[in-house]
Amino acid sequence: MLTRPPAPTNPLDRLTGAGLAWGEGTYVRLAAPIGAAAFALYILLTAVMAWFMPDANWDMLPYLAVAEEGAYPDVQALHDYAYGTVKAGVSADEYKTLTDDGGGFRSHMAGNAADFHSLLGMYRIKFLYAEILSTMSSVMSPVEAMRAVSVLSVLLFGAIALLWLRSEGALALAPVVGAVLIMADFGDAARAAAPDLLCSALFLGGLFAYVRGREVATAILLFLAFMARPDNIVFLAVFAVLLVAFRQKAWGALAGFAASLAAYFAISHWAQHPGWWPHLWFSSIEQHYNMDGFDPPFSAVAYLRAFAVSMARAVSLNSWVGVSVLALAGWFASSRAGFKLERRAGILFAALVLGALVKFTVFPIHDTRIYFPNLIPPFLLLAGPFMALWASASIKGRRAAALHVVPGDKP
Repeated sequence: MLTRPPAPTNPLDRLTGAGLAWGEGTYVRLAAPIGAAAFALYILLTAVMAWFMPDANWDMLPYLAVAEEGAYPDVQALHDYAYGTVKAGVSADEYKTLTDDGGGFRSHMAGNAADFHSLLGMYRIKFLYAEILSTMSSVMSPVEAMRAVSVLSVLLFGAIALLWLRSEGALALAPVVGAVLIMADFGDAARAAAPDLLCSALFLGGLFAYVRGREVATAILLFLAFMARPDNIVFLAVFAVLLVAFRQKAWGALAGFAASLAAYFAISHWAQHPGWWPHLWFSSIEQHYNMDGFDPPFSAVAYLRAFAVSMARAVSLNSWVGVSVLALAGWFASSRAGFKLERRAGILFAALVLGALVKFTVFPIHDTRIYFPNLIPPFLLLAGPFMALWASASIKGRRAAALHVVPGDKP
């Protein structure tokens, strides 16, 4: 038989119990604004870190070179510009790290303009990022322009996530999404001088537009996300196949894919991209110092070795696999509880998960930043079902409490 616990007699216990009860009641009433405020604070702190504590990574050099190569047609002059600009924008210790690795790749590139220039095709293909840097560099230093893009991308990503949660009536779950962002290395992506977070913010906006049925915005934003990182064509292809296979009307997503597919070949040719296999060789097998004319024969053994090594590193060193599994677990739990995704959202959820797997298969590289665009949207899609599950559990709990009678002493 259930009985009420004895009432606390200690004044401190009574005070603690009253405080906990007040805090619980207050949070239940104000869960949405508290959740939104906590999430907004996290986004603002991340933006501040992106500006004041940026990560000086080597990719800054080729991105800055690509952004201004029109002004420096001479290979040596472009090399001097890129290295001089970074030297002026980072600390002496950071610059030494970027240019001196004891005679290795970084040391070689710091002293060889022709080999450095041969790598630019792999960066030139990120067309939108380079154009934004070139435009912003006219009003601020190029290194500051990189930081500004990162900060704006953080704020845009956070704003879209909050709008998505608000549209689902799920602002109370904003701290959970913030925790997932931390697990997915959002802070590292924000501090990096790279187009990854810009792509993620535009991508998130395109998916939100798709969920809300805004077809024009869907097409534009997904295309812009592709222009920031063309490897996003993998997700768009998977998404398009699923939409057609399940006969889901979503012309905005299909138009975004069609435009991206056409642009992919045009940009790859214009950017003088070395091609899939040479790029994969450089990124996952062995760094090659000069990519001009580099065209190694395809090797299934080398590919499988790169796949195995990247998978081991992804599982042991990175977070994207774990975050993806967590999203699948959330989908399974909500479905088993009877709160399933509606058809349009379900197709998108499947495309996001499959897109990450296909991207890794096509180009096995372990870094979380490569798959970050696919990591957060599944949790936002699940926000609605989990809020419905929460509401259902609350109703059942109140009914159980009303029906439960604790027997007392009778005279």
